[in-house]
Amino acid sequence: MKKTSILALGALLLMACNQSGKQATTFSVPAFDKISMETYLPTFEAAVAANKAEIDAIVSNPEEPSFENTIVALDRTGGMLDSISGIFYNILDADGNDQMNALAEQIQPMLSELSDGIILNEALFARIKAVYDQRESLGLNPEQMRLVTETYKSFARNGANLEPEQKERLKEINQELGLLSLKFAQNGVSETNSIKIFITDENRLAGLPESAKAAAKEEAVAAGRPDAWLFMPKRTSFTPVLQYCEDRELRRELLEAYTIRGNRNNQYDNKEIIRRTMALRIEKAKLFGFDNPADYILQDCMAHDSKTVDAFLQSVWEPSLRAAKREAEALQELLEQDLPGEKLQPYDWWYYAEKLRQQKYALDEEAVKPYFELGNVRKGAFMLAHSLYGLNFEKMDDMPVYNPEVEVFRVTDKDGSLIGILYTDYFPRAGKRAGAWMNEISSQYVDADGVDHRPVIINVGNFNKPTQGNPSLLSMDDVETLFHEFGHALHGLLSKAHYKSLSGTRTPRDFVELPSQFMENYCYQPDILKTYAFHFQTGEVMPDSLIAKINAAGKFNQGFVETELLSASILDMDYHELTSADDLDVEAFEAASMAKMQMIPEIIVRYRSTFFNHIFTTGYESGYYSYTWSAVLDADAFAAFCETGDILNPKVAKRFRHLLEQGGTRDAQELYDEFRGKPADPQYLLRRKGFIE
Repeated sequence: MKKTSILALGALLLMACNQSGKQATTFSVPAFDKISMETYLPTFEAAVAANKAEIDAIVSNPEEPSFENTIVALDRTGGMLDSISGIFYNILDADGNDQMNALAEQIQPMLSELSDGIILNEALFARIKAVYDQRESLGLNPEQMRLVTETYKSFARNGANLEPEQKERLKEINQELGLLSLKFAQNGVSETNSIKIFITDENRLAGLPESAKAAAKEEAVAAGRPDAWLFMPKRTSFTPVLQYCEDRELRRELLEAYTIRGNRNNQYDNKEIIRRTMALRIEKAKLFGFDNPADYILQDCMAHDSKTVDAFLQSVWEPSLRAAKREAEALQELLEQDLPGEKLQPYDWWYYAEKLRQQKYALDEEAVKPYFELGNVRKGAFMLAHSLYGLNFEKMDDMPVYNPEVEVFRVTDKDGSLIGILYTDYFPRAGKRAGAWMNEISSQYVDADGVDHRPVIINVGNFNKPTQGNPSLLSMDDVETLFHEFGHALHGLLSKAHYKSLSGTRTPRDFVELPSQFMENYCYQPDILKTYAFHFQTGEVMPDSLIAKINAAGKFNQGFVETELLSASILDMDYHELTSADDLDVEAFEAASMAKMQMIPEIIVRYRSTFFNHIFTTGYESGYYSYTWSAVLDADAFAAFCETGDILNPKVAKRFRHLLEQGGTRDAQELYDEFRGKPADPQYLLRRKGFIE
């Protein structure tokens, strides 16, 4: 092990301690201002070596395997690696560059080899199995029992029981899959940044809000084209065009630029990566005795198998598609008034949906945006967490950050005790991947001395940047996204697990979206809106008349929203129910999937295959359905509050906070049923969407 690298890592972490009552707490945050590119590789090498040494110490322990010397000892390994990984991969996703991408390609095989070396270590697994086999006689509490069973299952389902030659092949598969995932993501960022549409004729921007034009002008100036307006295939750039721009050809050009990413037969093309990824995932599933990747992956989810997921998706797909068809008919009528004889196209949907919304509800989203200044919306989310759980958020101006746009908050409980640290990073930049997400920089756990290590969490987004004269103003979709990711953050922050591998968001994938989607229920509740929806110029709170319009339009266009989302879920399952990828033609496969589900041509699947990051880079393969599965849970959970007549009911909030605190220490179904007193009822979701009365 390289001592200098260990010292370097120590220099990259700022430590702080907090004493509250009998419980000592601590946290460590990265010293981003001291990080250099030269630090990463030697520190990763030292961290990997340290992790291997920790495993060797467990395996060579002459004592009989026990819960403490094997299971707990294993859970406490990898601290140094967790720290450097939390720093590197968060920056890679949010503020990466070519040098970091090159480093990632060196680091990924190292981490894959380490992971496989641990999982496939026969002596280590023998000790784990020895504890697992005698678990009922060890007097373990429920969390300890969960740790034993989950540790054993993790090793077994990742190859510990395979034959030696199968283990060797599994190592090769995992290493190649890691590199393919990395390359898919890198291609996506590079492709997005390479597509630039400059408009020099301002007449083509008729209908586009002045704020969107100003943002496009600033982008063009930054690109060295002050004579133009620049649009790119990023949602913050092209969504206003789709929604408001009268130039149909420009709408078509921008939507096509977005949907063709990764499929232009250039150096960033992802089709062959998809084919190879699926071939390897299928081979891996068959190593474990499964016909397809979906059934292998879904073993530990609430749904358990692909048949359950398929039936669930179909039950929601049919009412969603019926609603979308009705919506398409209404939009076709509007289109006919402008362009007699023309057929509604995907690049028309947002434009005419916005027109129809204004007609039916007199709701113009541009009139709403001035009330959704980013800082106020975030403050509203913080105030909601205070109202529900008693949390407080204090801005920390003296903390080092990896980009000047990042802000840091200390989160404390009602008694002043430390909950954790929250970073927010909300604006797009060249090195940031698309979308919004929550990551842990460091996890919550209790160490051997009883010190509670509090989590360090980051929320990342791609919202509109401030322009000259205007702050960052959010769309209604952006508001929901901010609350959504903040819900993930709360799940991580509130964790009260003893063991790192069970803390925070380490739950089944079809449960992990419950805390995030639950928060979205509050965005437009009148009493909540009045805590954060202030006009950025006048300070006026959003008037009741506008609040009423927002809520009246709450079920508008939901057929489109659900159809777009569910089609991606079905496409995901279609890929992962494949038993062979030998003849996989990505474009033909996607088209066949859409035809099979009878997708209407006026709507494009939310994520085309070649930029479907969820299932090819971020671990949601066979799991994109979880957004809808969790939506059933979140609608049912919010109903628990509504049924009391108080959406902030303290008794119900206390029960829901307890659910969040448990992380993965309990079975997800058991945990939800305990909170609600019964299984979730899908009717609440269908009713919320307006699909049933």
